Amino acid sequence: MAYNEKLVARIRELLPELPDVEEKKMFRGITFMIDGKMCISVSGMDEIICRIDPAIHETIIEKNGAREMIMRGKIMKGYVYVSESALKTKKNLEYWVKLSLDFNKHAKASKKK
Repeated sequence: MAYNEKLVARIRELLPELPDVEEKKMFRGITFMIDGKMCISVSGMDEIICRIDPAIHETIIEKNGAREMIMRGKIMKGYVYVSESALKTKKNLEYWVKLSLDFNKHAKASKKK
């Protein structure tokens, strides 16, 4: 599974003081689980997946480089892809990581099977 290791390293740098961070291989890359909940993923070579508040989904997908996540023909409200081209600066990457971390505090963990 190929993924953008530089982007993974950049995200790791933004999460050092968080106590419960786990990295899992999923979504064609590396997913950062925080408090047992999917928070942000580096997916493939050129984008990340951010888990955000579904209430702001419509506003967020209007941002440069963002697009909806669609699975089996259904829009996944609260999940957005962000292209690497929109993450070139540290400030831009911090924005998306912060957005995901802010929602993570309120997100529900997936049920374990």
